[in-house]
Amino acid sequence: MGSLNWTAESLRWLQDIFEFIAVDDPVAAKRVVSGIFDRAQVLTEHPKIGYRYQSSSRHERVLMYGHYRIAYLIKEGGNIDILGVFHGSLDISKFSL
Repeated sequence: MGSLNWTAESLRWLQDIFEFIAVDDPVAAKRVVSGIFDRAQVLTEHPKIGYRYQSSSRHERVLMYGHYRIAYLIKEGGNIDILGVFHGSLDISKFSL
């Protein structure tokens, strides 16, 4: 069982998601961000539950949570880095994972 590490970039994405939703509904914003954090916890027990991202030579994968994609990297030794959290409408190929 590996450890889960939220990168600075992924935390910035979460902050942006929170701020965007909170304009209309702060309670919903908290619920969405908490749900994303909770969903990512499954990776400590089941790191390969997400689908493999395109034809990556690294072990980059994507886990879904509602309309959001949680991009992560399985590192040697089993630790996991959360790389970013993207809304489903974004083209994540434009971002370097």
